[in-house]
Amino acid sequence: MKNLFILWKKEMIENGQNGKWIWLPIAITLIGISQPITSYYMPQIIEMAGNLPEGASIVLPTPSGGEVLAGTLSQIGTVGTLLFVLAIMGVISNERANGSITMVMVRPVTPLQYVASKWIGQLLITLTSFLLSYFLTWYYTNLLFSSVSWQAALGSFAIYSLWIVLIVSFSIWMGTLLKGNGAIAAVSISFLGILSLLTSLFPRFMKWSPGNLREHATVLLIEQPAQDHLVLTLVVTILLCSLFFGLAVTSFKRLERF
Repeated sequence: MKNLFILWKKEMIENGQNGKWIWLPIAITLIGISQPITSYYMPQIIEMAGNLPEGASIVLPTPSGGEVLAGTLSQIGTVGTLLFVLAIMGVISNERANGSITMVMVRPVTPLQYVASKWIGQLLITLTSFLLSYFLTWYYTNLLFSSVSWQAALGSFAIYSLWIVLIVSFSIWMGTLLKGNGAIAAVSISFLGILSLLTSLFPRFMKWSPGNLREHATVLLIEQPAQDHLVLTLVVTILLCSLFFGLAVTSFKRLERF
């Protein structure tokens, strides 16, 4: 446990030195708060864009607060997923490339401790970024649109956080298999994109898919009854995260040279 704490502390220091604790929360926050602000000022934005007949006015239906927050989850599910993968892709491969991983593993450190320190460290920064973004988005949504209860916001945050845990778990696993950052990012984004696409194309057969997490979170935000397969989706997502973490540890053990 002591070695795990030391490795985790090292991970946190590195995240601070490379600026990840600055740029990732800022980027995810900007993605989040842009949704309620642009939704509120959309008529003015369209009018300023021009190309409207003289005297014409723009009247758009006002979305509910839950719909605005659901739109935020959609943005984070696309652009945010890309940013999360880019932030995670080099946590192991960079240390393999510069040889610093060898200096770590010659000490009494197990592969489980090493991978766990990376996994926990990346979860902390990604979930903190998401929490900050979602809280500010919820705040501005309540100011500009109809109120969303903190219980609904917290519940949707908890559900969608599992998607981020899945991103971290799979990307860490790819980091133990592949050396190039580009390859890690490409495979991770492709996997997550294909999973989401298959979930959309075959909803009848993909009720278990983690790609449904955003839908379940949206249902909670618009105060609709929870879907029947919510528990199934949560359980499968947790199992997949555990599987990817276990595969990462196993793959790391099999590395003949770092």
